[in-house]
Amino acid sequence: MTSIGIDLGTTYSCVGVFQHGKVEIIGNDQGNRTTPSYVAFTSSERLIGDAAKNQAALNPLYTLYDAKRLIGRKFADDTVQRDMKHWPFKVIDDGGKPKFQVKYKHETKVFRPEEISSMVLTKMKETAEAYLGKTIINAVITVPAYFNDSQRLATKDAGTIAGLNVLRIINEPTAAALAYGLDKYLSGEKNVLIFDLGGGTFDVSILTIDEGSLFEVKSTSGDTHLGGADFDQRLVDYFVKEFRKKNKKDMSKNAKAIGRLRNSCERAKRTLSSTTVASIEIDSLFDGVDFYTNISRAKFEDLCADLFKSTMDPVKKALKDAKMDKKQINEIVLVGGSTRIPKIQKLLQEFMNGRELNKSINPDEAVAYGAAVQAAILSGDKSEIIKNVLLVDVTPLSLGVETIGGEMNILIPRNTKIPAEARGMFTTYYDNQTRVYFDVYEGERPLTKDNNLLGDIELSDIPPAKMEVPDIEITFSIDADGIMNVSAEDKHTGNSNQITISNNRDRLSQSEIVRLVHEAEMYKEEDSKQLEKVASRNKLDSYVYSVKPSLEGAVQKLAPKNKELVNKVYDEVVNLLEKIDLEEKEVYEKKLAEVENICYLLTIKMNVASVGGGGDNLSTVSRS
Repeated sequence: MTSIGIDLGTTYSCVGVFQHGKVEIIGNDQGNRTTPSYVAFTSSERLIGDAAKNQAALNPLYTLYDAKRLIGRKFADDTVQRDMKHWPFKVIDDGGKPKFQVKYKHETKVFRPEEISSMVLTKMKETAEAYLGKTIINAVITVPAYFNDSQRLATKDAGTIAGLNVLRIINEPTAAALAYGLDKYLSGEKNVLIFDLGGGTFDVSILTIDEGSLFEVKSTSGDTHLGGADFDQRLVDYFVKEFRKKNKKDMSKNAKAIGRLRNSCERAKRTLSSTTVASIEIDSLFDGVDFYTNISRAKFEDLCADLFKSTMDPVKKALKDAKMDKKQINEIVLVGGSTRIPKIQKLLQEFMNGRELNKSINPDEAVAYGAAVQAAILSGDKSEIIKNVLLVDVTPLSLGVETIGGEMNILIPRNTKIPAEARGMFTTYYDNQTRVYFDVYEGERPLTKDNNLLGDIELSDIPPAKMEVPDIEITFSIDADGIMNVSAEDKHTGNSNQITISNNRDRLSQSEIVRLVHEAEMYKEEDSKQLEKVASRNKLDSYVYSVKPSLEGAVQKLAPKNKELVNKVYDEVVNLLEKIDLEEKEVYEKKLAEVENICYLLTIKMNVASVGGGGDNLSTVSRS
């Protein structure tokens, strides 16, 4: 069965498939090989991808993006609170979890980040299905290497809601390394540093690639909240101040104006990667005032200087964790659209002692390329180029349990190869204790209060004994998705318990997933009906305007009562087509049949007249 690879990006997503011995990146219905990770809601329809982004400036309150920055997070997280200040759409607190609030078909709706991500995944799935001509179920989805457990699980849930069987969750830089390694047909052993800076996340991974077949991750580091969107925001803030200074008007609270400005800033940022000056030209930006200005590359670099410099810290950390010197790195591979920024390239090159940077793979498509390769491997593809490929990844964060005093007792250190398993011996804290609880955490801080709680496990029916006498073994095992199972066993009695951290408090319950899958099907059905309405309307529109010239000529030759009949039907059609809200497809089909019938009768009428016949009344001739 064909499986696809999906790069679910913060700002853009991409899908690929491995077939006929090579990876093909699949273009969407607009012909673009990347699709905006945008979802928009209007009074009549739901839009995903290019269609959603194209109308974002006119519908800012109900056009959602950056769902990846919310997925698996809590509402109270500092990053969520900071981002909310810049988003035009509304994010609400629902039981400690962030949710999007929009109006759809005149009703207030609330969506989890997983649901919005699932809509983007559905779009990628449909893009692949249209290209391949068959239903796709299996997929490999990528995530930032530094995504924590709940973020990975939430991404997997999004895939399930989208109707996908998620074969594997793999790290984005690891996927990019697969793309690089297979594309280059490497010989010997190479140490490769993957520098992956995208629209919303940043990862650095160091891998050893042996003969282009063994891909072993040595270390990973990064920031799940740094990328092109942050650079765009710096430009937006700068131009809002400039507009206020020039025009004595504050547009910071006007969502439409900010949306239009943000789009122009994104274009300017891209332009500055190839030229030294970019212009901003927006007619009637706010209160009827035009905004024409420009920005130099030097000023852009100054505005983002601290963000650019911060990208070097994860590089240092990754090298340290891999126990490698800069000289031991054979290749530095750039991935992600933001690596096109010259200043970032310069900083990285200087940090790596002037080494040349490898720009040979497409930074926008490399992650989807690697995901497609991994999907093919997991599906049992026997192609020569991938049959011997073995991928060994690592844990991004340390994993452990809380002990007395709130200390973090690490069982699996970060950058441990996965799949992995580790055991630790623990005991009771007081006499005759018959029940123990272990809280499971991930993070690098010495105290658990500063780390991320994943879940807890309870072991009961422990025989009463003096404190520290019982021997309780805790086992952590991590699967290839980086998702963990924890078990606890009383070594004296054999009594045990086991949990999958996927059941932790931050994840959707199985019943919620089933409900959301059902809702996703409903939205899909609504979208399908909307497309049918559009197709029927377009068919009527196309037919009427194609026959309009000949129709007008024929009407002039009719008797007054017949002219009135034809003109009446024509006016009805024009009024129907000019309505903003779509009618049911049957309305368009009925009107099309009516117009076709009149055209047919007119043709009969003209033919009869040409041979000297009569028949003044159109209604006296019926179409068989």
